[in-house]
Amino acid sequence: MTSPRLPGEQHPIRPADDFGVPLRSSTTTKEIPKQSWEYVVRSGVAGGLAACAAKTVVAPLDRVKILFQASNPQFQKYTGSWVGAVTAIRDIYRSDGGRGLFRGHSATLLRIFPYGGIKFLAYEQIRAVLITSKEQETAVRRFMAGSLSGCASVFATYPLEVIRVRLAFETRAKQRITVRDICHTIYNEHPPAPKPPSAAALQQSLHIPHSAAAAVTATSSAISTVTLRSGLSNFFRGFTPTLWGMIPYAGTSFLTHDLAGDMMRKPALAANTILPMSERSQKQLAPGKPPPLRAWAELMTGAVAGFASQTVSYPLEVIRRRMQVGGVVGDGHRLTMIEVTRDILGTKGWRGFFVGLSIGYVKVVPMVATSFYVYERMKVFFGI
Repeated sequence: MTSPRLPGEQHPIRPADDFGVPLRSSTTTKEIPKQSWEYVVRSGVAGGLAACAAKTVVAPLDRVKILFQASNPQFQKYTGSWVGAVTAIRDIYRSDGGRGLFRGHSATLLRIFPYGGIKFLAYEQIRAVLITSKEQETAVRRFMAGSLSGCASVFATYPLEVIRVRLAFETRAKQRITVRDICHTIYNEHPPAPKPPSAAALQQSLHIPHSAAAAVTATSSAISTVTLRSGLSNFFRGFTPTLWGMIPYAGTSFLTHDLAGDMMRKPALAANTILPMSERSQKQLAPGKPPPLRAWAELMTGAVAGFASQTVSYPLEVIRRRMQVGGVVGDGHRLTMIEVTRDILGTKGWRGFFVGLSIGYVKVVPMVATSFYVYERMKVFFGI
């Protein structure tokens, strides 16, 4: 029972956070240190579940986008329009049923759980190192934290991404293609070896004795014979453009999400965007945390982040897809990043780097929105 307030006694001032929103004191919420293993495990599981939920939402669109990007011969006639994307989904459903729209999704989940887990937990840890005070909350540091976390996740999960893309690229309906079949095919692919120069050509171009030219030719042939052209290295096709593409993608994604979240919490919008105190759970009342957003506002910040990150990184994503399916397109030659870029420019011009971008927006915007939304909710559930 509270004691009566004396005349003239002032009301106690309720503490407020950095956004001007009053805080409610809580004695039951235990704060978990960010550098503890408990926080790392919980944030990793939360990130993995968020990534799985996001990928499941957009799995059919992801299948069609890969077929468009990798120039699958059966689906080239559908590229360039929204109607084509819908028609492609319809044809896949007619030929393979609902399972066809989710071909490669099992490999996606196997890859995306560790990918999402590593990305989000790495972001939390790197951000804690790079940003230790309010004054260090700069766009550059936020971008760096996002980029480094994205690179860390790619290093750990890239072979699974190659398997997923190849499963999605397969359009043969006569037999069911399993993950084991794809792994066996990728491992045993042998790109054609470059033909060593002849002794006569070397002698004429370099003006050297025939015996020296013959020795150079024999050495080149021996090196070409022992050079690794199959095996585990096949699972890292397109790794370089993936790494280059992840820097702007992850950096822009996290940066834009944080900036959009700050905008949503501005005093002018807070009344409509921030979750009222009466609707917050006990875990959302911990001090030092930004006020939680309403569901629609959290989804909106993720959608903006998805749109921005997809726009800046899409050309490198197209190059990466073409490199990943190099074993089933053309003569099997393992194309380099420069060769793929020249090929796209020569055949389709600069527009070739944006093939499937419209369906990419349709896929990435809800995917990133779902990912950030589920992650924020999982953080509340796990008490971090």
